[in-house]
Amino acid sequence: MALDSTASTRWQGDLMSGSGTTTLSSGAAGPLSVDWKARSEEHGGKTSPEELIAAAHASCFSMALSSALAKKGTPPTSLDVTATATFVPGTGITGMLLVVSGDVPGLDDGEFREAAEGAKVGCPVSQALAGNVPITLEIH
Repeated sequence: MALDSTASTRWQGDLMSGSGTTTLSSGAAGPLSVDWKARSEEHGGKTSPEELIAAAHASCFSMALSSALAKKGTPPTSLDVTATATFVPGTGITGMLLVVSGDVPGLDDGEFREAAEGAKVGCPVSQALAGNVPITLEIH
């Protein structure tokens, strides 16, 4: 069964002085304010497309890793994942950094790294970015 996830943005004005409001159809968050300054200089309480992609990547990766660990018979007690998308004006998204740590009883560091590397490749957001954005994984 497919599930469509939808967000919409209403933008007013030009790129440099305009602003917009992004709304998630699920109602889980928002409305979220966006503008060029939040994308290229500082967030200032607003979000950016890259921050939204980072949020999607962090949640997707954590789900993929949790699933992989459970399939190995070592479900995690907890996982902490941070995703950071780097945006360079005029160039675009130049990289994604995933940083993960976890409490996984019965699993050594090498096995955790192997599962994390597999989740990095297998998560649907990673797959959507693959070939376009370098994805770096750090394990702490």
